[in-house]
Amino acid sequence: MAKSTPAKNNPTESTPADQADTIRTGYAFEGPTVSLGAALTGGDLHPEAQVRLPLRMMNRHGLVAGATGTGKTITLQVMAEQLSTAGVPVFLADIKGDLSGLAVPGSPTDRLLERTRSVGQDWAGQGFPVEFLALGGDGAGVPVRATVTSFGPLLLSRVMDLNETQESSLQLVFHYADQKDLELHDLKDLRAVITHLTSPAGKPELEELGGLSKATAGVLLRELVGLEAQGLAGFFGEPEFGTAELLRTAPDGRGVVTCLELPTLLQKPLLFSTFLMWLLADLFAELPEVGDADRPRLVFFLDEAHLLFRGASKAFLEAVATTVRLIRSKGVGVFFVTQTPKDVPEEVLGQLANRIQHALRAFTPDDAKALRATVSTFPVSGYDLAEALTTAGTGEAIVTVMNERGAPTPVAWTRMRSPVSTMGPAPAETVRQAVAGSALLAVYGTAVDRASAFEKLKGTTPAPTGGPAPTGDAAGGRGPGAEPDQGEQNQREIDAEARRIEEEILGRPSSRPAPRERTPTPAPAPEPASNPLLDEAMEAAAAIGQELLRGMFGTRRRRRR
Repeated sequence: MAKSTPAKNNPTESTPADQADTIRTGYAFEGPTVSLGAALTGGDLHPEAQVRLPLRMMNRHGLVAGATGTGKTITLQVMAEQLSTAGVPVFLADIKGDLSGLAVPGSPTDRLLERTRSVGQDWAGQGFPVEFLALGGDGAGVPVRATVTSFGPLLLSRVMDLNETQESSLQLVFHYADQKDLELHDLKDLRAVITHLTSPAGKPELEELGGLSKATAGVLLRELVGLEAQGLAGFFGEPEFGTAELLRTAPDGRGVVTCLELPTLLQKPLLFSTFLMWLLADLFAELPEVGDADRPRLVFFLDEAHLLFRGASKAFLEAVATTVRLIRSKGVGVFFVTQTPKDVPEEVLGQLANRIQHALRAFTPDDAKALRATVSTFPVSGYDLAEALTTAGTGEAIVTVMNERGAPTPVAWTRMRSPVSTMGPAPAETVRQAVAGSALLAVYGTAVDRASAFEKLKGTTPAPTGGPAPTGDAAGGRGPGAEPDQGEQNQREIDAEARRIEEEILGRPSSRPAPRERTPTPAPAPEPASNPLLDEAMEAAAAIGQELLRGMFGTRRRRRR
């Protein structure tokens, strides 16, 4: 292991023993903490100089950075374990499948126990309560869906990679749908509204709002088809995932670790990163103010953060910065996980008080520039940080956090702790059993299609879904062999048109299944009777959060059913 050395030309340089004592004192907190590891000074490990992160300061947000293979994922696992033990729910994205091991106790080895003893860690294998989610059911997990309305035009424009003019036109479409009570649940709803506004019947209405050109409408429709060609139609729809599900604790008091499985991230990077911002925006609308508490309500790890910001518009970046700044008072801590701090815009980076920086590589001029920029963001320390950041071993990091008085702690070259759960993927059968036994599966497992913009504009009723077909009177007089109604026929025509456009865009036969004959299904169960007074009170309570959301991301919150 490379030795840590005092900073060059530092008139106040201290001995390694002095550094260790400064770190031990600087990380001695009164309240509950997350233990990160033991300090390294002068090439020696000091288990008495424990590096910690105060729980109450984790809503000041943070950054976990470092080159590939330097230990970022293990750091997330160590932090998630201790947060769960402290009763704090955690949300994290499982990019490579490794974090599913949180559900399984780790197995001791001689090498592991030697390392844990060296950093002063009393190690014992333990599993944690883990909930597995998957975007639209794409992967092993409870399906997560969002309505197009709640996702909003700004976030959807980000996913569709629209320019500013096209984004403004999409906002106009959302505004029209909002004014006309045309619910946008899924992509076919949005496609129906755009088509209507460019039709002879809809043009006069749109001209009063500013107009929508045929060319721009064509771009929007083609982008929607592109989203469907990527398999994203399953993400948009109902039942919409309630972000309050992320705040649960297990019966034993430990925080539930919600793990978003992402087996196809490389095919859908923009959806993934934008979805995480939707979750944050939705949490912001749902949660009341709590100020500074002894521990956060939720710690949210936003992995692959560079995907969120790459090529983003100014409006989008401003919305992200505003959300991160304001959600702190709701008791939510956000940790951005990426390779270098330069992946995060300055407006956001300036709000990240807790820093865990794993090793960087300086193989190219751009790498060297990023290294210098990273060093400049740390407080003055007794280390030569440029050397430390390029020579730190796997599982080591340069750490500085915010102490309980709101001041930065001394910079500490830290050998990180090891997880007590399994380092690597959990067995597939373990994940399947966890999903099958989840209480969320009964709520979100089956997609539903209620009457929304598509049906209202076509004057039809959606075909019910979810079970065996009714017959006779139960099906409104239409037996299982009856002809499809007008709504079903319209849907088949739209699917056929989508296939045609997809083939035109991709230049090859469509992968979309050909429209199938109707499969009779039962009438949907009646919704429970609502309490008008309670409904009115809930709508009023959500009004302020809804307006704030519209101001930031253009999203529109709906009352949960």
